Amino acid sequence: MNTTIANLKVGEKGVIEEISLDKIPLALIEMGCLPGIDVELIQIAPLNDPLYIRVNGSHLAIRKETAQQIKITKL
Repeated sequence: MNTTIANLKVGEKGVIEEISLDKIPLALIEMGCLPGIDVELIQIAPLNDPLYIRVNGSHLAIRKETAQQIKITKL
């Protein structure tokens, strides 16, 4: 099922399918947010922003608007 990281619930996993290179920070790409990589939603901050994800064994905090630009397939 295609969706975005922003639509995951805590504990859910997916595989990154597509990213908008012009809409997400280069730092995320450098940290491994690339197509074919598994991602897991670890936690959501109290005001629903940022989202804490696990990518390539690293924990990252990303803004919800950025998470909406990263398309995934749920596992």
